Amino acid sequence: MRALLGVELPGYRPVDTDAWLNDHGDVLSLHFFDLVPDLPAALDDGPALRHGLTHFTARAGGGLIEASVKRLGELPALRQILKLPLPGQPSGQAFIGSFTVPRATCSTVVKIQAAERGMTGMREAVVMAKLGPESYFRPHPYAPEVQGGLPFHAADHAQWDAEFPDHPLTRVRRTLDVLAEAVTVDPAFTALPPFAGPAAAGRG
Repeated sequence: MRALLGVELPGYRPVDTDAWLNDHGDVLSLHFFDLVPDLPAALDDGPALRHGLTHFTARAGGGLIEASVKRLGELPALRQILKLPLPGQPSGQAFIGSFTVPRATCSTVVKIQAAERGMTGMREAVVMAKLGPESYFRPHPYAPEVQGGLPFHAADHAQWDAEFPDHPLTRVRRTLDVLAEAVTVDPAFTALPPFAGPAAAGRG
């Protein structure tokens, strides 16, 4: 089922079914999951949703940068940005942005992934030098008690994107903004019963 329409974006060329690549090496992809969504809470329970996602991402070795609920077409969608270590590399990170549109028994996801290449850590070093270590590292706003994974810090904030326009995190945010305006949802997918949270799914 192709639930999201108009996903192809200028600057991206098709490389596979529902997968596109740009000149930076960023990968845009579309996924449909014929399974009950595994989200930790309903979309209208923001604190529980963000708290659960923070712990889930940390257990996977990454860090949740931001999560919010936005409209994609006519439906509410979970917008996430997270970071993961580059596999098999001593340094560097990949940044993943996504919109997840859950329904009661399935979901669709559009995802953008961008990785650091060449010299890594420049954004972080510049921001830490400006703020100092005491203001740079911060408790995670969604789950201050979270342990493990990649640390939450000031350099990932959107306020620094303008200073680092070609950084992969900046590119991920920019692509998500374009997707939010460009993507529409198939009416047949919109008509499916909505996702009401894991407790409701368990009762079903």
